[in-house]
Amino acid sequence: MLPLAAALCLLVPSPNPRPQDPEPSPVLVEAESFDTWGGWRLDTQFTESMGSPFLLAHGLGEPVADAVTRVPLAPGTWTAWARTYDWVERWNAPGEPGLFEVVVDGELLGDAGRVGASWGWRRIGTWLAGAEETEVRLRDRRGFGARVDALLFVPGDGVEPPGPDAADANWRRSLNPAAGPQASGPYDLVIVGGGIAGTACAVAASRLGVRTALLQDRPVLGGNASSEVRVWMKGDVRRGPYPRIGEIVAELSDTASASPGTSAEFEDDKKLAIARAEPLLDLFLLHRVIAAEVAGDGAVQAVNALDIAAGSERRVTGRFFVDCTGDGVLGATVGADHTMRATAHLGASNMWRWEQADEPVPFPPTPWALQLTLDQFPYPGHGKGEWFWEGGFDRHPIDELETIRDANFRAVFGAFQAMKSGARAEEHERARLTWVAHVAGTRESRQLLGPVLLTQDDIVSGRSFPDGCVPTTWAIDLHVPKERYLNADYPEDPFISEARFLAFGDQEQGYPVPYRCFVSRNVDNLFMAGRCISVTHEALGTVRVMKTGGMMGEVVGKAASVALRRDCSPLELASGEAWEELAGLLALPGGTRRASLRGELVPAPSPRWSAQGEQLPAAVEPAQLPGLVHDDVRAVLEGAWTHSAHEAGFVGDGYLHDGGGTAGPATATFTLRARRAGTYAIGLSWRRGGNRASNVPVSVRWRSGSKELSIDQREAPPASGFAPLIELEMAAGEPAQVIVSNEGADGHVIVDAVQLVAAGE
Repeated sequence: MLPLAAALCLLVPSPNPRPQDPEPSPVLVEAESFDTWGGWRLDTQFTESMGSPFLLAHGLGEPVADAVTRVPLAPGTWTAWARTYDWVERWNAPGEPGLFEVVVDGELLGDAGRVGASWGWRRIGTWLAGAEETEVRLRDRRGFGARVDALLFVPGDGVEPPGPDAADANWRRSLNPAAGPQASGPYDLVIVGGGIAGTACAVAASRLGVRTALLQDRPVLGGNASSEVRVWMKGDVRRGPYPRIGEIVAELSDTASASPGTSAEFEDDKKLAIARAEPLLDLFLLHRVIAAEVAGDGAVQAVNALDIAAGSERRVTGRFFVDCTGDGVLGATVGADHTMRATAHLGASNMWRWEQADEPVPFPPTPWALQLTLDQFPYPGHGKGEWFWEGGFDRHPIDELETIRDANFRAVFGAFQAMKSGARAEEHERARLTWVAHVAGTRESRQLLGPVLLTQDDIVSGRSFPDGCVPTTWAIDLHVPKERYLNADYPEDPFISEARFLAFGDQEQGYPVPYRCFVSRNVDNLFMAGRCISVTHEALGTVRVMKTGGMMGEVVGKAASVALRRDCSPLELASGEAWEELAGLLALPGGTRRASLRGELVPAPSPRWSAQGEQLPAAVEPAQLPGLVHDDVRAVLEGAWTHSAHEAGFVGDGYLHDGGGTAGPATATFTLRARRAGTYAIGLSWRRGGNRASNVPVSVRWRSGSKELSIDQREAPPASGFAPLIELEMAAGEPAQVIVSNEGADGHVIVDAVQLVAAGE
C-alpha cells in the first residue's frame, strides 16, 4: 500500500500526459464547508490544539439530522477517509457514543466507531463513483458527540492515511489551492473576540469615529453571555471614578437572571443588532484568527482569519489591535509577553437543563459516562446544572480544553442517567434533557502582561493607581473542586466546584482597575480586554466577570480613538494630557458619537439606568454646556463621598454629597486647563436643598495666586446653573484648581460640576 505522499507524487501529470487518461487528484472536504450542517453543530473552540474547526453531533442522546454536501468526483474507484476520533477512548470507557456513518449517493459506505483516542485519519471505505458529482452525508448514530473535522477522497483503494501532520493548514492548502487570502482593511482598530468585552469595545470605538473590524469565531456575539454558554452577566456598572463607563454594557445586557437560563433570555439577536447598527463597524462572524503578521519593530500589522463558512482565508490589516479572545490567542500569536498557571486553574463549565415533559421520556444507556449515584453530585432539583458543574482545574486550559469539555460531558450525562435509572427513577420518568452547553465556559487561561500586573494585595489594600478607571465590584472569587464530591472512582477530573470569596474595600463603588492592565508591555500596538488582561490568578477572581470585562472593552475602544487622534502608542495614553483627553471621553455618555476621528462630539446619551436597572432622573449633559465642564467624576476625592441622583437637574451622571460630614473630613479637587490664552470665568454647580451647608469652603488656586470663598448651597445657583467663583487671565494649557471642602460646614456639602468659560463664549 502506497503512502499518501507517494500517491500524490504519482498523481502529478508527466511532461507529456495522455489527454485521454487524466489522473484525478485527492479531494479534501472540510466538514464545516458542507452545504448544510443538518443537526450537527459547529465547534471552533479547540482550533489551537487540534488544528481546525469541526462538526459535532450534539443530540443529547438522539441522533441528529444528516449533514449533506455534494462533491465533484470523477467516475472511478475512490477511498474515503475521515479525520475524527473516539472521544471516550482516552478513558478506556465502553460503548461507542461517537459512532457515525458516511453515506455516498444513498448507500452506506462505512462507519467510524472505535477509531482511536486522538484526532487522526480513519478509513471509511471504498466505492465506485459513477457520476461527476457525489452526494455525501454524515449520519450520526448515537446523538452523543460524534465529531468530524474533514473528509478526504483519494482515487483508488491502495493508499495509506496521511500522517499526523495532515491537519496542518499548509497541507490542506496544497489540496485546495486558492488565490490567496481576501484582503480587508486597513482598519483603525481590529478586535479579535466577540464576547461582551470585544463587542463593547467595537461599539465604543466605532461611535467615536474609529473604523473598526470585529472578528468572532462563533455565529453569535456575547461569548459566555450567549445562548451557547448561558452564563449570566455579573458585576456592577456605572460607578466608581467614571460612572458613565458601563452604559454600552447596559445596552448589551440581556434579560437572563440566572445560569443557565433559556436561549431566548440571552438575546443573541439584540447584541447582533446593536453591533450591526454602527456604520463604522464591520462584523466578521465565523472568522477564526489562525495567524498574524508582525513588523520588524514588533507591532502587529495584520491577522489572517479562517472564514469558516466560505472555507477561505481573510487578511485583515489595521493600526491597532485588541485581544478580547479570553485565551490571549492573538497576544500569544504575535509574541506578547504572557503567563499561565500550570495547575489549580479556575475551571470551565458546561451547564445543562432539563424539564418535566407531559409523558414518560426514555433516555438511552450511557455506559461510557461516569457511573454516578444521586449522592455523588448536587442534585439539580430546579432543572438546572448550574455554574458549579466545572472541571479542568489541573489540566492545560488550552491544549486539553477538549478533554476538559468531554470530561464534563461524561459527568453531565452520567448524572442524568443516575436520575433516570437510579434510586429515584420514578420521579424522573418524565424528565427530558433539553440543553447541554457544548461550548465550554472557560474562566482562566493565558494572562497577557502589561506595564502593571494587578495583584490581590493591590485590590485588598485599595492601592491607588493614577489611571484607575474600570470599577470591579465582584468579590475575589476563586473556584476549587468541592471536597464533598471528590469522587475516588474518578480522581482525574473533578467536576463540581465551590467558590471561595475574599472581599475588598468598597465593593459598592468598586476598585478602579488601572488602564495599564489593558496594554501589552512589549507589543506596541496591542490592547487587551476581558479575562486575559494583566492580572494575577487571585486578581482574576474579581475582574473576570462579564460586565467588568465589558467596561474594559469600552475603555479600550475610547482609548484607541485617542491614540489615533494623537498618533501615539496605547501606553502613552496612561499619563499627562493624553490621559486627560481619555479621561474626558470616559466621563461622557456611552451614546456620544463623532462621525469621524476629527469630527465634533455629538451628545447622544444612552438610556440612563442604574446598575440595578432603575431609570435615573433627567440630567444636563456636560457636552451641551458652554466652555469646558468637568462633572464630579473628574474630581480627585479624599475622604468619604456618596454618589446620588436624587435631585433632578444635575450635570452629567449625578452628584456627590458628604453625608453631612458624619464620616469625617472630605475634599474634591478639580483641575481645569485653558485651551488657549485668554480671560476665563470659573463657576461651580450644586443641587440645592434644605439640609445643605450655608458655608461650604471653596478654594480656587492658579499659577500666581489663590482665592477662598464660602458658598451657600441652600440657595440654587444662577439660571446658568453655575455660580461664578472668579475671573482669570490664563495662558494656553495653564491649570487652575477648584477645591471643595466640608471643613466647618453646617450641613451637607454637594459636589456636582465646575465650568471654565472663555469671555464672550
